[in-house]
Amino acid sequence: MRLTAPKSLRLHIGIFGRRNAGKSSILNAITRQQVSIVSDIAGTTTDPVEKPMELLPIGPVLFIDTAGIDDEGVLGEMRIEKTKRAFDRCEVGVIVASNGEWTGFEQGIFDELKSRCLPIVVVFNKKDLGQPTDELVAKLKESGAEIVHMNAAAKEGVLEFREALVNAAPEEFMQAPPLVGDLIDSGDVVMLVVPIDKEAPKGRLITPQVQSIRDLLDHDACCMVVKERELRHALSLLNRPPALVVTDSQAFLKVAADTPPEVPMTSFSILFSRAKGDLAEFVRGATKIENLKSGSKVLVAEACSHHPIGEDIGRVKIPRWLQQYVGGSLEFVHYQGHDFPNDLAKYDLAIHCGSCSLNRRAMLSRIAQCKDAGVPITNYGMCIAYTLGVFERALEPFPAAMDAYRESLSS
Repeated sequence: MRLTAPKSLRLHIGIFGRRNAGKSSILNAITRQQVSIVSDIAGTTTDPVEKPMELLPIGPVLFIDTAGIDDEGVLGEMRIEKTKRAFDRCEVGVIVASNGEWTGFEQGIFDELKSRCLPIVVVFNKKDLGQPTDELVAKLKESGAEIVHMNAAAKEGVLEFREALVNAAPEEFMQAPPLVGDLIDSGDVVMLVVPIDKEAPKGRLITPQVQSIRDLLDHDACCMVVKERELRHALSLLNRPPALVVTDSQAFLKVAADTPPEVPMTSFSILFSRAKGDLAEFVRGATKIENLKSGSKVLVAEACSHHPIGEDIGRVKIPRWLQQYVGGSLEFVHYQGHDFPNDLAKYDLAIHCGSCSLNRRAMLSRIAQCKDAGVPITNYGMCIAYTLGVFERALEPFPAAMDAYRESLSS
């Protein structure tokens, strides 16, 4: 069985341009597969097409082939909206222009990518039909863009395109921050508490648990995995306390009760809120739970699109705990997958999942959208810890987060 890296750990490369510029041909050329349908008919690509692959020396990447930014009609506007949403999770932007032409559409994409401080690769495709002016190429290079001349249909310029992508890859991706390894020392024992519920894939652990185990192994730590009912017994088997206990947020109360107070404790969701988002901003957002009252409107956003069953964390447990804490009925609106509302200002609080299936760029984009709308945002683990009264205990491993918490209380 071949195991592949999750989407969230891949470098997201968005391919943008006008209809029939050759975006799909470029994707097919770089992947050496017929991933996207290629046609002379403008607008062949409708929804964004995703293709994961290994692009050495970068490693795992995800190409996102988008619909033409100049699409027309009612359906065209819907396709353009989906294309614009791809900007939110894009870490490298590829602009495809054809015949050497550079119009307002290409410049608009360029300006959008620049406003997001994203590295840009400009591909002048169909070079056999036209070349850009030297002045245009010089101007784009001065702006920091990598320039490539291609004839994707003839597989010309593919190696140059690959080299440009390597040059454009963000340094922070090449040296990704640890998930948990920086909280412990080599040789430490870390206890992972993993409840087995109905939504856990049969025969497998969920992504946050798997990635935490791998990160601990990468940092030469000893990892002990138990269910919440076996935690107390497992602790008694050790000849010294663990350096850290990490639990599923749903088991916070049981784990907090069974973990000695001198042992740091947090949750998988909070670890991911740090690795994928902005821990301090989520802390500040959690304190705004105090402002909720009966009738307040709460956005619950989940990055994956699993089918909820039983005591679903986002649809049943968090609403129940939050309403018990507030002491009144709240209005909850749920979004899943890549969907995220544009009209954020009508919400009093946004609560996001741990975002293990989103890349960091997408999560930071959602945080920025909430901040622009004046809506506080926190995540599942933070919300659960706050409403159950173990917030400070869960933040203990993160001194900077504790500082943000104290500052938020004082203000």
